[in-house]
Amino acid sequence: MRVTIDRIEEDVAVLLLDVEPVRRFTLPVALLPPGSCEGDVLTLLLERDEDETRAARARSAGFIARLRQQ
Repeated sequence: MRVTIDRIEEDVAVLLLDVEPVRRFTLPVALLPPGSCEGDVLTLLLERDEDETRAARARSAGFIARLRQQ
C-alpha cells in the first residue's frame, strides 16, 4: 500500500494512507527510509510474523494461567 508523508514534526512523521477514506497516522521519523521528506510517496508493506505471533500467544497464555492460579 502507498502512503504519503504529509508532514514531519520533530521526530514524528504524519503519513496519509492513499485509500478512501484517507486515514492519517504517525510513525517515528527514525523508521522512515533515509532521505525521506514531506511529500514523498512510500510503499508500506505489512507482513504477518507467524513465529512472533505464536510466541506472543504463548506468553499471554502463560500469564493468564499464572493469574488463574492466584
